[in-house]
Amino acid sequence: VYAGTDTRLGRRVAIKLLLNEGADDSTRARFSREARIVSSLNHPHILTVYDVGEHEGRPYLVTEFVDGGTLAQWLK
Repeated sequence: VYAGTDTRLGRRVAIKLLLNEGADDSTRARFSREARIVSSLNHPHILTVYDVGEHEGRPYLVTEFVDGGTLAQWLK
């Protein structure tokens, strides 16, 4: 997951990319299911999906950015 900027709307976003190394058909299907399910939900504790697609053969998911620290920080 990477932090990015939606240049059209001027907002910070999170970009989740599927790694090529693990991108077999079942992994791609699970990634697509995740995108469909998350985008169909509306709840304060679930990220809003802004975009989904593929770039250079790699599926991606763009969501709202929530700065809650890193997993390493939360585990301390």
